[in-house]
Amino acid sequence: MTLKTNIGNDSFDSCMMNASGVWCSTVDELEALVKSKAATFVTKTATLAPREGNPLPRVHHFGPNSINSSGLPNEGIDYYLAALANFEATHPNRAFFLSVTELAEDQIETIMQRVHQSDYHGLVELNLSCPNVIGKPQVGYDFETTARILDRTFSYFDQPLGVKLPPYFDVSHFDQMAEILNRYPLTYVNSINSIGNGLVIEQDAVTIAPKQGYGGLGGAMIKQTALANVRAFYTRLKSDIAIIGTGGVTSGRDVFEHLLCGASMVQVGTALLQEGPAIFARLEEELKAIMDEYGYTSIDDFKGKLKNTI
Repeated sequence: MTLKTNIGNDSFDSCMMNASGVWCSTVDELEALVKSKAATFVTKTATLAPREGNPLPRVHHFGPNSINSSGLPNEGIDYYLAALANFEATHPNRAFFLSVTELAEDQIETIMQRVHQSDYHGLVELNLSCPNVIGKPQVGYDFETTARILDRTFSYFDQPLGVKLPPYFDVSHFDQMAEILNRYPLTYVNSINSIGNGLVIEQDAVTIAPKQGYGGLGGAMIKQTALANVRAFYTRLKSDIAIIGTGGVTSGRDVFEHLLCGASMVQVGTALLQEGPAIFARLEEELKAIMDEYGYTSIDDFKGKLKNTI
């Protein structure tokens, strides 16, 4: 039995990894992921300069769920490029992901040029979907701006590139975004980021400090929205654009369902934050048990094969 999968031209021994923002801010955290059963890692979303992020407390857990308004805290693009250079040198047969974004269109071009001109030639994820930067909308909800950014980026960028999308809730939005994404030689689409601007109340008060308590929702409660988005894009995008499914994964069954909807890789966020990198060994064991029950020997036996009738 194998959990091998491919994203573009890169092959991975497993189909599970961290979600950007979780266990990936420092070299030590990335090293822990490399030593775990995770297939690979994606870095914290990097900006041109380091960012402290929003005021504390900015993350709150409730059961298997979370709300956060972190505000893109990170060590800056140069830190992650240097870290990746070391990881590529010490693990020459493994592929990694670098996540990047910026807060304005011209800055996005600047950071993408910075990556393009660097010695890093691995997978890159352009985050179009952070819901927690105060005063800044999510680019992924502005279809015109998204197309303009991708037009500019692909005029020079020749590395394997994916985009991380916010959740969509309207069929017309699935159609519109898929039409835009299909214009470009994207390697993958990552769906979804947290569901923005939720509000969690405990003891008659908000639970996080930034934005009057509003924050991105994650964890088990967002799985059904994540699955819907994964399926919607799997059935709309060109076959050479892989899907990374993110959202609501707490068990091997959740991983199985993401794959069934069409994901080639599955990312873990809130549950990883709660359980630590050892979660990947548990998820692998649970997924293999489900596959064994069905008689599957690889994820290709069932990937994307969700039944549309009861």
